[in-house]
Amino acid sequence: MAPAFNGQSAILRTERGLTIAGTRITLYDVMDHLKAHYPPKFIRDSFNLTDEQLRTALSYIETHQTEVEAEYQEILKTAAETWQYWEEQNRERFARIAAAPPRPGYEAVRAKLQQRKVQREEKK
Repeated sequence: MAPAFNGQSAILRTERGLTIAGTRITLYDVMDHLKAHYPPKFIRDSFNLTDEQLRTALSYIETHQTEVEAEYQEILKTAAETWQYWEEQNRERFARIAAAPPRPGYEAVRAKLQQRKVQREEKK
């Protein structure tokens, strides 16, 4: 059973998956940050959560670790498949854009960007 705010469930299952009540933040969003070893305060501030919302999310993840981890892995798999699909769909388009001649009128901008790139490389 999910912890509750004012008698209402604090973790809801929506079309997006397990979600923190009153937000569009999923537990999978929180899991991304946990896997990256971000501290709780950073996670709370990143998603503009209250202390109670974050505590509830972390508690739910810990209590239902097997279920949440399985769903998280499925989300990651689906996201990778989607990314690969669109990468393949756009491969020709990206190649065509890269091969296109530079747009006229942007020579000064490109020169400035190139100069900054050189400066950045010199600092390394």
